[in-house]
Amino acid sequence: MVVIIPAYQPDEKLYHLVLELREKTDYDLIIVNDGSDPGTRELFASLEPYAKILHHAVNRGKGAALKTALTYIHDQYPADEGVVTIDADGQHLPEDIIRVSKAWEAAPEKLVLGSRQFTGNVPFKSRAGNAITRFVFALSTGIKIFDTQTGLRAFGVFRIPMMLEMKGDRYEYEINVLLYATRHRIPIEEVPIETVYIEDNKSSHFNPIRDAWRIYKMILFFVASSLVAMLLDYVLVLLFSATTKGMAESLLISVVGARVLSSLANYFMNCKLVFENRSRSSIVRYYILVAAILAINYGLMVVITHLMPIAVGKILVELALYPVSFYMQRKYVFPPQSEEFGTED
Repeated sequence: MVVIIPAYQPDEKLYHLVLELREKTDYDLIIVNDGSDPGTRELFASLEPYAKILHHAVNRGKGAALKTALTYIHDQYPADEGVVTIDADGQHLPEDIIRVSKAWEAAPEKLVLGSRQFTGNVPFKSRAGNAITRFVFALSTGIKIFDTQTGLRAFGVFRIPMMLEMKGDRYEYEINVLLYATRHRIPIEEVPIETVYIEDNKSSHFNPIRDAWRIYKMILFFVASSLVAMLLDYVLVLLFSATTKGMAESLLISVVGARVLSSLANYFMNCKLVFENRSRSSIVRYYILVAAILAINYGLMVVITHLMPIAVGKILVELALYPVSFYMQRKYVFPPQSEEFGTED
């Protein structure tokens, strides 16, 4: 088992963690100095007898530090070896690191997460942040993971090529790995671990605005694509309605014409940016769904335009059908892809 510890501006907690791991395990340790200040040189030098130290000349971010270590491991270790990533701030106890490692050894095909339960004296911003991310992640992917932001993870060396392809050099990297795993049906197991926050987590280098945006923007792509298409559809319905006013089939032309154009935009956004599913058969499934939603949309519009203006009715119909369309796209049109085959014919 190989342990990766990305470290930026570490203190004595890293030294004590390394010594404890040395006493209790025979794991190989790889520490990445992610451009820490010169004042930390003595600390890193003191760790050289116990771990392999890799250095970044400047701070590049947690994701970049993990990739540096993963590249080294991929070149030096066999594919059936295990990798554990942990944080340098002492929040992962050696006993929990060992438990997560053993869980991976029992099921090497899995991505194993050390899942904090957020009990006890947990800073409000940490508790709230994880709750929000957990909710948005489940809404976007259909997969419930209790601790989406845990840094304690175990996986096989054979997964490193995939890990190196992940976008993101900072905190968003870890959420991207989870998104990839859910899209490609990689089994995920959560192992409950202790929730440890030292001195109200003041040693964390997580920026609540900058880094939260990096994390959430990847998840919110799921929702943004549909909202853009919904707005386009709304504008086109009003435009077509105005230009065909007085025609017997004005409503039908407006609804169908708008949906054809907006659905094309929605499909390509979802295919390329959101679900990252480039299966050729997905377009067939997509337009079967479009036809079904369109029929329902038209039927509701026929009824509702007798009760209120089309501009108001269109908004109400779209709000009612949006969650249905989103769920069906995630579940059936762009389903998770198999690891082995990535795309379909």
